[in-house]
Amino acid sequence: MTRREVLRALSGLLLALFVAMISSTIVSTALPQIIGSLNGSQTQYTWVVTATLLTATASTPIWGKLADLYNKKTLVQIAIVIFLLGSVISGFAQDAGQLIAARAFQGLGVGGLQALVQVVIAAMIPPRERGRYNGLLGGVMAVATVSGPLLGGVIADTDWLGWRWCFFVGVPVALAALVVLERTLHLPTVRRDEVRIDYLGAGLIAAGVSILLIWISFVDGSFAWVSWQSGVLVGASVVLLGVAVWWESRAAEPVVPLDIVRQRTPALAILASLAVGMAMFGGAVFLGQYFQIGRGYSATEAGLLTIPMMAGVLVSSTVVGLLITKTGRMKPYILAGTIVLVAGFGVLATIDHQTSMLVVSAGMLLVGVGVGMSMQNLVLAVQNTVSLRDMGAASASITFFRSLGGTMGVSVLGAVLARQVDGNISEGLAAAGLPATGSGDTSALNLAALPEPVREIVQGAYGDATGFIFLISAAIAVVGVLAAAALKPAPLRTSIDIEDPAK
Repeated sequence: MTRREVLRALSGLLLALFVAMISSTIVSTALPQIIGSLNGSQTQYTWVVTATLLTATASTPIWGKLADLYNKKTLVQIAIVIFLLGSVISGFAQDAGQLIAARAFQGLGVGGLQALVQVVIAAMIPPRERGRYNGLLGGVMAVATVSGPLLGGVIADTDWLGWRWCFFVGVPVALAALVVLERTLHLPTVRRDEVRIDYLGAGLIAAGVSILLIWISFVDGSFAWVSWQSGVLVGASVVLLGVAVWWESRAAEPVVPLDIVRQRTPALAILASLAVGMAMFGGAVFLGQYFQIGRGYSATEAGLLTIPMMAGVLVSSTVVGLLITKTGRMKPYILAGTIVLVAGFGVLATIDHQTSMLVVSAGMLLVGVGVGMSMQNLVLAVQNTVSLRDMGAASASITFFRSLGGTMGVSVLGAVLARQVDGNISEGLAAAGLPATGSGDTSALNLAALPEPVREIVQGAYGDATGFIFLISAAIAVVGVLAAAALKPAPLRTSIDIEDPAK
């Protein structure tokens, strides 16, 4: 394909990626209002995000395998339609449970777009040239993450729109992506007749992870750490994941190809992506809640306050993408990115409900720069080691583990935050001489409906508890630094395919 043809096709892919990315970011600043109006809990707040990440994670490797079997363009369009339907259903949700279910369905489309956009780009552009296009991908991700919170905040704060339009507004963007792809993307169907879809493997992994996340969400709240409930849930998760590993080692076409993930570069890149995903998704999800609940800003203001992190992603991903294309080297940039990410979370670990916004902004900027330098280039590191015939499975594998890390990060940090907040609120109410049920039947996230003294206690509780989850994020991100340091330096190849898969 000529550069002009690549850019035309890429425009449709970037629109599809944009609509998937904005689905999460547009909700981030509005979520406190959404859960508050639906009278939901902190656990449900977490699961609105976790449900999407979980189904996206489980479906990503299946989409990757389908890309090795069927027309990639058709699959991208199907993923967009699923995402579009999920958005509409989410907008009409009447309680937190319905919203969680709708977001889970929407995640199937998000998983498809996450995997397929990477696969299609890999089928068009050699790794050596892919750096500059990864810069465009990073730019689109940054624009989505910058404009999403701002747009979501404005929509939530506009009386004649309301938070439901945070879901409806993505519909015209999805339709535009469908039209552009239909007109610009023309790829031959390279069918591998021996491909089999490993639905059992995907189901076992999804079930094992889901049960583990359910345990994380409710342990130490609904039941004790050492209890029969913990034993049943953890035991079931371990058994299911153990069976999944056994099955994947024997399946003809495993959903997670162990022969690829055992290789040094893919294994280390996957480990780094797992850590970066846990830290980045898990930490960033709760920033909007910190600004609104902990600091008392509006949804629109919360969106504006996240700009430093998104600007860091935009600038670093674009600049580093160009540098990688120019030099043909990626390890130094990935390693530097993971180190900067740890530093950013270290700064955010110091915040409470009175921290200067300059300190908070500096921490977010560092996190954004670290993510922009490392996340997308870890995918490139894996793609550089495999042949074209395995590109779908390999790309989907690293996206799968990154999403898995994000899912676990959101769930774990959400559970930790919920415990910290509950403890802080109880202590605050006791110190103020108020009953433990000071908010009555009203959700603590619905600040407008809380009595004044209770509202101040809740704000302080959220503001003071958030720093602790960023400390955990920093510790998790250190694993990413170690994995990036152990990566074997390798020049980027200049061809689409290789004769012999990397060993």
